[in-house]
Amino acid sequence: MAQYTIAVLVGSLRKGSCNRRLARALEKLAEGRARFDYVEIGDLPLYNQDNDGDYPAEGLRLKQQIRDADAVLFATPEYNRSVPGVLKNAIDLGSRPYGDSAFAGKPAAVVGASIGAIGSALAQQHLRNILAYLDMQVLSQPEVFIHFKDGLIDEDGSVSNADTAKFLQSFVERFLALIKVYGQRD
Repeated sequence: MAQYTIAVLVGSLRKGSCNRRLARALEKLAEGRARFDYVEIGDLPLYNQDNDGDYPAEGLRLKQQIRDADAVLFATPEYNRSVPGVLKNAIDLGSRPYGDSAFAGKPAAVVGASIGAIGSALAQQHLRNILAYLDMQVLSQPEVFIHFKDGLIDEDGSVSNADTAKFLQSFVERFLALIKVYGQRD
């Protein structure tokens, strides 16, 4: 099986982000079948349509990383029952100006972790609505809403709970299968 490149957008800028840990766990479970390219979104300027004719360098870098990837993984926390602003801004920069979206046609998956009991479910629903408009092929099942507790996922991506590890492994297998079907390999 070919190694896929997956662009990873983590919607939390926090150094100890549980969503970054979740992405690392998925990377580890992929066992070398995919290279995870973590896209920096904390340095992006706010999207401004006035700049469409002279796109900011950070926006061009983001678009190139997305275009170079076989798929995109979104790991999102939930802020105020929705998607964090930094993630929405990255999506706006990567999909504009109209007709020049780096996301169109890409396979994608959405995951999220939160200390709250619903584990980012509402943010993920909002994000799925956005990704549908962007014409992405989004993995629908299994949905990954992780109720994050200390010790569940270590900094290196090791999952301490066997049932959670098994569940996340099934997610990885389904995501890789989606990439195989919809990936844009030459």
